[in-house]
Amino acid sequence: MQTDNELSSPKLRAEISYQAAMSRHRTLRGLGRVSWATWVITVVTVGIWCFTASQVALASGAQGFSAILVNIWNNAINIQNQNTLANVLIMYGAKENALIQQGQYWRFVTPIFLHANLLHIGLNMLNFAVLGIVLERIMGHARFLLIYILTGVVSIIASFALSPQDISVGASGAIFGLVGAYTIFVLMHRRAFRGGGIPSLIWIALVIAVNLCIGLFIADIDNYAHLGGLLSGCLLGWWFAPYYTITPDHTLLDMQSLSRRWPLAIAAVVGTVILAIIALHFVGG
Repeated sequence: MQTDNELSSPKLRAEISYQAAMSRHRTLRGLGRVSWATWVITVVTVGIWCFTASQVALASGAQGFSAILVNIWNNAINIQNQNTLANVLIMYGAKENALIQQGQYWRFVTPIFLHANLLHIGLNMLNFAVLGIVLERIMGHARFLLIYILTGVVSIIASFALSPQDISVGASGAIFGLVGAYTIFVLMHRRAFRGGGIPSLIWIALVIAVNLCIGLFIADIDNYAHLGGLLSGCLLGWWFAPYYTITPDHTLLDMQSLSRRWPLAIAAVVGTVILAIIALHFVGG
């Protein structure tokens, strides 16, 4: 057992909190140990893409199952018929400013689950699954879902306000949100990492910078959505990333759990709605 003097060390407190967060899921039972939210979102998102991809193929004239597969494969990397794809994605919930301004506010949410082609869905879901499994174990299911959905919505709001001419779909804004939240988790526990966390933070910053730079040179990548997701993820990570302390009776207590910070969770939801209203006022006004 650690003495009070030992526990006053910032490095030891950070190490205890980090180890508790990383091993939290092992103390749970059944589905509590499984990153089920990550897998549900992945399966649902892939299922929605399969449906919209088949609708694009049918709208392009494909007849029969094999013809649909050929069409999907032909559009896997380079999209052959942009107009057909855009029409289908708009029909099923893409971010389209004119329709949002007409009252279809659900389009602030649905684009998170829509994707353009096989390359788009493949890269996004691969990144999401790798990061999501780890982060859901650290955060817990409720906090993970809260961060994913809210940062995804904020990313669409950012695209709505700053890129009004573009039709936008994809989970990348929400994935950037998870990256932002994880960055804050690492920053809070930097003393538990080698080199004070500097190498890890530099690596994360490099990954973020590379992905944002890619968006500057490749068409149809919505960097405004990425930045909106990243910044909101950092804020939510600062509010909700777990940080454990040892209580006087020597038990571990997560000071940033939702049960303790539920007023902030409500404020985050309300703040996101207000942000959308502000965007609607200035863009649509």
